[in-house]
Amino acid sequence: MELSKYPLASSDKMLTFEFISEGNKGMIHKLVEYQPTNLTGVYNLAFGDKNAGTGKIDDETISNNGDSEKVLATVSNTIYAFTDKYPNAWIYAAGNNKARTRLYRMGISKFHKQVKNDFEIQGELENGWEDFELGTDYEGFLFRRKNKK
Repeated sequence: MELSKYPLASSDKMLTFEFISEGNKGMIHKLVEYQPTNLTGVYNLAFGDKNAGTGKIDDETISNNGDSEKVLATVSNTIYAFTDKYPNAWIYAAGNNKARTRLYRMGISKFHKQVKNDFEIQGELENGWEDFELGTDYEGFLFRRKNKK
């Protein structure tokens, strides 16, 4: 994706990333965390504003800083960095509400050709998983980096 992205800082293990969104509401610190789940090799992608008091992710706040495409491009950049270090990991991503999950689906759809070239992607439906299809309203997404041959 050749979109503008924010500079990232990451932990040594590439499980936590931090960047600053700069927009119409000022500078907002953002966090991306790859959290192990109870399924071996599956990580939850957690994303949101960094709570200044706790240092933890606040995924309830809606920033509306006017830079959503740049923020999503930066988050996607973390997926590439994470899967460079953990090439066999699956990443689960879903918003904390339908609107945010729809936003993720729109981003995947907009850059579907590149995403499909680089990743296996599954969409979560009420009754299970299927290969991602454009125009389908999914509840969540699973990504895994395709093996480079």
